[in-house]
Amino acid sequence: MLRSMRHIPLAAVAILLASCSSRSDKPKPVAQLPEPAAAKPTESPEPVAVETQVEMVNVNIHLDAELILHIRHLTGKFLPTRKGQPPTFDDKLSYIVAIDSGKVGVSMASMTHAMNTYVFSEPDAPLKNLQLSSEGSQIRQKGTLQKGIGIPFEMVGTISATADGKMRIHPTQMKVAHLPLKGLMKLFGLDMAKLINTRKTKGVSVDDNDIILDPARMLPPPVMRGRITAVRVEGDEIIEIFGKERPDPAPPKPRSNYMAYRGGILRFGRLTMNNVDMQLIDADPTDPFEFFPDHYNEQLVAGYSKTTASGGLRVYMPDYNKISKRLTPPQ
Repeated sequence: MLRSMRHIPLAAVAILLASCSSRSDKPKPVAQLPEPAAAKPTESPEPVAVETQVEMVNVNIHLDAELILHIRHLTGKFLPTRKGQPPTFDDKLSYIVAIDSGKVGVSMASMTHAMNTYVFSEPDAPLKNLQLSSEGSQIRQKGTLQKGIGIPFEMVGTISATADGKMRIHPTQMKVAHLPLKGLMKLFGLDMAKLINTRKTKGVSVDDNDIILDPARMLPPPVMRGRITAVRVEGDEIIEIFGKERPDPAPPKPRSNYMAYRGGILRFGRLTMNNVDMQLIDADPTDPFEFFPDHYNEQLVAGYSKTTASGGLRVYMPDYNKISKRLTPPQ
């Protein structure tokens, strides 16, 4: 009796083990996970435009040794010309100045130089030896018409802005070989387009008998591009108005002539500035700030700079036409 009772627990254990073994042999159902949603192709974000705001007050920009733009005031953007690369002061082709508003003057001497050196520079250009001068509120042009041995011509005309933001010169008087041209043009059935072959020019076109000038294409880099809304002759200058005309800003006390750059990315020399906050300031504010992009590093070396508490940069530069004395070593 005792022996049979001892076997009861053993039998129960054996039954329990057998039961566990039989359950473990059968695979347990696996919960089905939902199929993952098809991954949407990732789209690379559009590149953020590198855009720097620019402001200039009372600055003479030297495009070359003889061509100077007198900027009374200007606001706009300093935009890169190459995708993925910020503007750099060391490369005039790396940026354009997109003008929103401003007032820019060009002397008759500078415009004469631009017309002869850049616009009608080709050997077979239709006009040569141009000379521009003011005559009251009109503009006078003298030169040589490249027909045969060359014929002297003279034109007086009004200057205005076109609807698409260029400059229009409308002749009010014209002489060729010292004879009034109007009668000759009727006699020979000529018009301005036949006299001036604009395929040999840069930034010049003809509309009926009017001459259309596009400063953005006429002038050398750095390119300054904007919509001209008004243009006139004042004294010895051609005045171009961009955007809505406003009075010249009253000079602060003390006076400050400067170029300011804010936002975006800008390179100069070996430095790259992010979220730009930089001003180039005239060290002598008693006359316009003479700035020459081709020689900005010489002006930079001759001046000095300060860092603001917020990380901005203030660079005080001497005028370009004054640094030669400063850089000349003592005898």
